Amino acid sequence: MENNISFKPSQDKKLMDQVREVLRYYNYSYKTEHTYCNWIVRFIKFHGGKTHPRKLGKTEIESYLSYLVSKQNVTPATQRLALNAIVFLYKRVLKLEVPKELSPLRSKRSPRPPTVCTKTEISLLFNNLSGIHSLMARLIYGGGLRLMECIRLRIKDIDFGQKQIYVRGGKGDKDRTTLLPDTCINELKTQIEKVKRLHNNDLSEGYGNVYLPNAIARKYPNAGSELGWQYLFPSKRRSNDPRSGNVYRHHVIESGIQKAVKLAVHRAGIVKQVSCHTLRHSFATHMLESGVNIRVLQDILGHKDVKTTEIYTHVMNKDRKKLISPLDSLN
Repeated sequence: MENNISFKPSQDKKLMDQVREVLRYYNYSYKTEHTYCNWIVRFIKFHGGKTHPRKLGKTEIESYLSYLVSKQNVTPATQRLALNAIVFLYKRVLKLEVPKELSPLRSKRSPRPPTVCTKTEISLLFNNLSGIHSLMARLIYGGGLRLMECIRLRIKDIDFGQKQIYVRGGKGDKDRTTLLPDTCINELKTQIEKVKRLHNNDLSEGYGNVYLPNAIARKYPNAGSELGWQYLFPSKRRSNDPRSGNVYRHHVIESGIQKAVKLAVHRAGIVKQVSCHTLRHSFATHMLESGVNIRVLQDILGHKDVKTTEIYTHVMNKDRKKLISPLDSLN
């Protein structure tokens, strides 16, 4: 996301239009744009809604962040997200320095260990899924993908030869590779053929372009109509891009797979709080249980710090019957 070139938004535009302009310049995703704008509007409304952020400083930022904890009871991650949005507003849009030593009330909610399904529960869950949702769920579990990483996959991201999935622009705008499960290969090839037919139909009707990141769109202006750039899981209908207004066939929305997994969990009789992200947690835990090195797993999951990966060591099934007391080993 970082860019060494400073960008100055148009001063004749309204504040939130300036925010969106800068977010798009730095190539933030549409989802991040929506989230940051939401937090910035909340911050302004908290202080009356009429005072320009230029007139608000350290005290006002701290009071808002403290309010989120004391009254809204948000998690540390949510408070950090709100702070990131406010810092972006001041640093990138208003070109003002943000006080480095902010001292708001900090959220004291301890991070909880992730919910993990057993392999039996995973099998029961998959037995109650069908069609495209079954394939998506198995890819999430089989490759340890985040939900949006799965939904945003392009055809070119599937490498059948190397049996790898390329994750482009994951969390933190990082690229990585992960596992391509053998059991998904035939179904993926069938899915790609379906997308190919759908794409050819779009082309015949004068459409067929897909959204591309700004840098790619400028460098390869015709890439948007190529099959490889089409989404692996396209939506049923074409729609107007909210930024450019162009008609594209975007990827499916996440609520479809979320609802399907929730229903499958109910049908399978699983009483745990299971979501799509639980499949990623289960992948990581089961990989550790099978003896995978934690550094290798960190790379596959795309974690910046190995401490994030270590949380799965607390929920993995540890067979203590095989452990030997150091006293017994003396002889």
